[in-house]
Amino acid sequence: MNLHDVRTYKSAEPLAREDQLAWKLAAVATDPVPVDDDVIEMIGNRIIDNAAVAAASIARGPIRSARAQALGHKAAPGGANRGAPIFGLSPDMSVSPEWAAWANGVAVRELDFHDTFLAADYSHPGDNIPPILAVAQAKGLDGAALVRGLAAGYELQVDLVKGICLHEHKIDHIAHLGPSAAGGIGALLGLPTEIAFQAIQQALHTTTTTRQSRKGEISTWKAYAPAFAGKMAIEAVDRAMRGEGAPSPAYEGEDGFIAWLLSGPAHVYQVPLPAPGQPKRAILDTYTKEYSAEYQSQALIDLAKRMGPKVGDFAQVESILIKTSHHTHYVIGTGANDPQKMDPRASRETLDHSIMYIFAVALQDGGWHHVKSYAPERAQRPDTVALWHKITTQEDPAWTARYHAQGSEKAFGGKVVIKLKDGRSIVDELGVADAHPAGARPFARANYVEKFRTLAQDIVEKAEQDRFLALVERLPTLSGAEVARLNFVVPADRLGPDAPAGIF
Repeated sequence: MNLHDVRTYKSAEPLAREDQLAWKLAAVATDPVPVDDDVIEMIGNRIIDNAAVAAASIARGPIRSARAQALGHKAAPGGANRGAPIFGLSPDMSVSPEWAAWANGVAVRELDFHDTFLAADYSHPGDNIPPILAVAQAKGLDGAALVRGLAAGYELQVDLVKGICLHEHKIDHIAHLGPSAAGGIGALLGLPTEIAFQAIQQALHTTTTTRQSRKGEISTWKAYAPAFAGKMAIEAVDRAMRGEGAPSPAYEGEDGFIAWLLSGPAHVYQVPLPAPGQPKRAILDTYTKEYSAEYQSQALIDLAKRMGPKVGDFAQVESILIKTSHHTHYVIGTGANDPQKMDPRASRETLDHSIMYIFAVALQDGGWHHVKSYAPERAQRPDTVALWHKITTQEDPAWTARYHAQGSEKAFGGKVVIKLKDGRSIVDELGVADAHPAGARPFARANYVEKFRTLAQDIVEKAEQDRFLALVERLPTLSGAEVARLNFVVPADRLGPDAPAGIF
């Protein structure tokens, strides 16, 4: 990997196109290096993972609304754009790819239950899959092209997240997703670097939004935001293919991204990127979720499962202190100063971003369920509320250092001190979730399949599950027609009621 310095340049200061970050990202995306076998295996895992969480959310309100919007943009029969399918519906009901990416992206993101990568910033790299897959399906591309595009999308996403922090400036992390999805689509289509370069810049420009989507009273837009970035990425590539340019240099410009939205003209970012000819392996640095909750809660849920039996009578708890990283304390902990995180009437999206609530429920229940653990009756249970309100978080510099560490020292968990009314304390800590690649039981293909089978149970028929999984097993050799069927269909009565009427 090469480290690239990225800073602001005045308009009068020369900056060659080849020295701009967007060009370097485009060059990585369009570098036609073979995709390694272990990367192909992991891409298949993440396609299964996305489908699993999409199946579990298929009848939820945001998914029904996004699906209804997409169905207002059906693909024209016989055109060059064959359209792409929507999760749950027959592939014969295909829609324009940007709208398929929209509907499928919301389904993938709604339960906050798919893959993650955390470094200088946060991300869910699996959000790259819906837009890249939709374009592959609409253009009749085969499994080899899809693999190439997804490897590129993951690579750009992870490299940007390693090098550029968005959240400290209250910019939402989809500002890295728009460029990565655009680059992945460029790789999928085999586009020239010049076109991918323009598309990446357009995607950055149109997907820079604030973090209020993840602050305070969190709404369903949290699920829509990555789908919006994927949709914008497809439109950006389409415009660039037609010869349209973008604001340039998008990252380094005097009035651009770094100068006014990030750390300003005096700051130099360092973004790691593969050298020409190096394989794209960044997906192997990412990890999925065993539980439907913010990633920093994954290890703490496992820790709660371990500590709960030692507590016994939860009424005897005096206080619980979670010593953890800066991110966990300030984003999902008491350091956020969000009263909504302690409110029993809060939305699912808000509870998902409250480690105090999550730890209390996991401690009492000895586990976590993607529906039951968020149910209003569960959140409002008096004994849970009492326990929940005894929990505080605290930033521990040692855990913050581990959050930013490399290799085996990297960790996302914390240390928990449970004080009992009789004066005793129960203390334990856990660095990474059990399902993490460095955890007690790392997820492999069998675990992804089990997650899919579990979440799709009573939603996707067994034969349809088998058909979908069999396609993933042959991913790099799939024909274009088979890629178009890389989806799942559910009986109509399991899709939920029709969404309220809108414009489309």
